[in-house]
Amino acid sequence: MLKHYQAKVPNGIWMVCPHCGASFYFKRAGQYKVCPECGYGFRVTAHRRLRMLTHHFDEWDAGLETADPTEFPDYERKIKKAQSTTHLKDGVLTGKAQIGSQTAALGIMDPLFIMGSLGTANGERITRLFEKATSQHLAVILLTASGGARMQEGIYSLMQMAKISQAVNDHSDAGLAFISVIMDPTTGGVTASFASQADITLAEPKALLGFTGKRVIEQTINKQLPADFQSVENGYKRGFIDEIVSREALPGRLEQLLGILTAKKWGGD
Repeated sequence: MLKHYQAKVPNGIWMVCPHCGASFYFKRAGQYKVCPECGYGFRVTAHRRLRMLTHHFDEWDAGLETADPTEFPDYERKIKKAQSTTHLKDGVLTGKAQIGSQTAALGIMDPLFIMGSLGTANGERITRLFEKATSQHLAVILLTASGGARMQEGIYSLMQMAKISQAVNDHSDAGLAFISVIMDPTTGGVTASFASQADITLAEPKALLGFTGKRVIEQTINKQLPADFQSVENGYKRGFIDEIVSREALPGRLEQLLGILTAKKWGGD
């Protein structure tokens, strides 16, 4: 009888936090999908993150997708599966958004699209985000989440770092503001380039932040690292992160910062 009852329990009713290990009824995570015990934000699609920030959004470059530049085995199947899961052509959503009373160019990387990896299509889309923001005199908000460069696209994926960084630099030279928001996880080439080039760097609580794996670093330097070595909390203590902001508070904080930064950059009152 008990076996029959257990078989009827739907998936997702009981959640387990990957950060603190707490288990809880799914409704306790709330609309922002946050662990009620430690504040860790669960990984969600870019479209879901967009709904948490704004209801006024005009998407840019929605049709861009990779052409499989290296003809990597089974890559097309992975792409189609990721597209079905996230409803994106590739791993980032970009466009023009209203954040409270402020307007900005907005990009949201999707950690569920092949682990948020950086490839040619989402690299091009992020580059165009900055280029269009520059031409339209808009600040940029970019929510980053990535497992690193996309191995299936080889050197082409690594080239995106320099391309995007140049667009970020041109945007800054035009006197425009850039806010980076570190989500879980932000690693690899994304951390080494545009995620770290903003005027203001915010982060979600308990997010993973690093360049390469902790074990690889320990083996390289022959030394054990602290347990919190790749946490945004440690990054905040070291001055790498300006502020850690909860998901619920993020829209209001972004609106406030946009008001301050745009006034400073554009010479307003």
